[in-house]
Amino acid sequence: MVMLFDIFHMPENVFSVVFATEQQITVAKLLLCELKVHKGELTKQEMSIFANSLHAGMETDVEICVGPIKKIEKTKISYNKRQFYDRILTPMKTMGMIDYDMVRKKYIISSKFVDELSKIGMMWRKEVTLNLNQA
Repeated sequence: MVMLFDIFHMPENVFSVVFATEQQITVAKLLLCELKVHKGELTKQEMSIFANSLHAGMETDVEICVGPIKKIEKTKISYNKRQFYDRILTPMKTMGMIDYDMVRKKYIISSKFVDELSKIGMMWRKEVTLNLNQA
């Protein structure tokens, strides 16, 4: 997954950096909320129920931005189950936002994402230092 961001125009939340569309951002936020409701973890069956409810269409609160004004509206969101796994859950797993415990068969909120971003920062620092020393 590619993350593109502008340090002069950083979005308000991490999902806007990671995902390309408003719908993906909303679905990722809903997934995180669902995980939080279940104390940070979902079984495979609970994740499937969540994906099915998205596929069927679920009613939720969505933040709407109209210029500088933000308001919360109830809206029905529908997201294809297969696309949920391909475009939301899998990228969140591969980036370390969500982990899957194969022993307990549960999806868990993970802090690996932060650790990996720190590694990327250190890789950049090393690259800059190496290039300055070679010059």
